[in-house]
Amino acid sequence: MQGETKPQVCVVGLGYIGLPTAAIIARAGCPVLGLDVTQHVVDTINRGDIHIEEVDQDGLVRGVVQRGLLRASTVIEPADIFVIAVPTPFAKDGHHTPDVSYVMAAAREVARVLKAGDAVILESTSPVGTTEAMRDLMAELRPDLKFPGQTRETPDVAIAYCPERVLPGRILEELANNDRSIGGITPRCARKALAFYKRFVRGACITTDARAAEMTKLVENAYRDVNIAFANELSIVADRMGLDVWEVIRLANRHPRVNILQPGPGVGGHCIAVDPWFIVHGAPDDTPLIRTARGVNDAKMHHVIDHAVALIEAHPGAKIACLGLAFKANIDDFRESPARFVAARIARRFGERVQIVEPYAGELPKEFADTGAGLIDIDTALETCDVLIVLVDHDVFRVVPLAERQGKAVYDTRGIWPDQPVESVATGLRLAS
Repeated sequence: MQGETKPQVCVVGLGYIGLPTAAIIARAGCPVLGLDVTQHVVDTINRGDIHIEEVDQDGLVRGVVQRGLLRASTVIEPADIFVIAVPTPFAKDGHHTPDVSYVMAAAREVARVLKAGDAVILESTSPVGTTEAMRDLMAELRPDLKFPGQTRETPDVAIAYCPERVLPGRILEELANNDRSIGGITPRCARKALAFYKRFVRGACITTDARAAEMTKLVENAYRDVNIAFANELSIVADRMGLDVWEVIRLANRHPRVNILQPGPGVGGHCIAVDPWFIVHGAPDDTPLIRTARGVNDAKMHHVIDHAVALIEAHPGAKIACLGLAFKANIDDFRESPARFVAARIARRFGERVQIVEPYAGELPKEFADTGAGLIDIDTALETCDVLIVLVDHDVFRVVPLAERQGKAVYDTRGIWPDQPVESVATGLRLAS
């Protein structure tokens, strides 16, 4: 709107979600300060460069930095809108307990500079009740301000929860176009957050309360985890029965009310592999299905390892190529990746016979140190390796023609080569499991 004063925005956390969110907000014309604890990240962004690869992100960040709309710092400053996008990992207790300490640390920082009229929006995937806990902490630190849900008077600040819904590789597009659930501590808080998001979100923004929005985010990823667990369990059954699981799923999905997802070597990423445990933690006695789905998907990694080992041992001395380390196709994100887990186990067992093909890696992760495994490209793998284990469906793998795979032993955990001769495909053979 012409003549309108744009709010000053502070995005806390400049990782996989925080940086593109800050850039999208800046593109909408709002001055943005990105706050991060890592000086290298701050320096990189202030040069107009990026520390995390994402489609079109480099040009966007460079443009908004050059226009003076985005800058980064390790020191928080006053703002009108604070968006918290920090990690929520597991605690190191071995029980998949959510660790919201980063959220609370961010809330402490924000509380230092908070003033009447500000809004604080949590975007980090969080257990139900985290937004209220964040509010309570800030209220304790700032008794001079009135917080929503704690007073009958008009609160001084607004508190809301608004999770992202994005796929790596399409983050910028989906941040702008996907629908949003906007959960306020009160309806007034939700309306204030709604007005902010409509500045840069073209998708529908649906208001609700904070707890419902927190649960919605967890449910979305738990649903996908359960669906993938069904597909992965089907793939194990198909292995035993000598069936092509991808054909079975393709045919079943022709039913108008069936939509089975695709199996793979497990489930990875910092969302689907993590978020279901937040629901289990909140209701441990009432979540047997969600807990079981997590177990099925984790067990699929070991099933794949067993099949891969059987195939390799059937070809003594052959060189082995593990294709892919990322948790999904065409990205450089290896967090919670089943492909990375499987490849590392194979490398530790078979040493120098193993080569890793990952076009989105400049070097192998630390767990491959001292295994003897090397990082090579797909062309070298096809020339030198006789056993191919497909762990990620990168496009560069999909386009390898049958002529270049002829005569090789193949274990295709992603179903990217349906034309591979049956006798050379591990899935469908009755290997040890």
